Amino acid sequence: MKRWSEDAEKIMTERFGKDTVIALATVENEMPFVRYVNAYYEDGAFYMITYALSNKMSHIKNNPTVAIAGEWFTAHGKGINWDTLGKRKMFKLQRN
Repeated sequence: MKRWSEDAEKIMTERFGKDTVIALATVENEMPFVRYVNAYYEDGAFYMITYALSNKMSHIKNNPTVAIAGEWFTAHGKGINWDTLGKRKMFKLQRN
């Protein structure tokens, strides 16, 4: 995983290190899907919680390449099914 500079990491943590709404884009059958999700940034990755059977998780399972956009920030990377929380899933977006 590529690392931010120390200054960039500080800005990312200040801006996104708490619950924040960002747009998440996934692809299924060559069709893009975009929706808002609640996420937070920590140590080079964005973490999001969603339902285990959501379309997001199905899309990420089939094609882990995702993109996100915030008010002044865009990125793409790999969506990773990170943890199971009962019927909910936590996944993270890790920069390539």
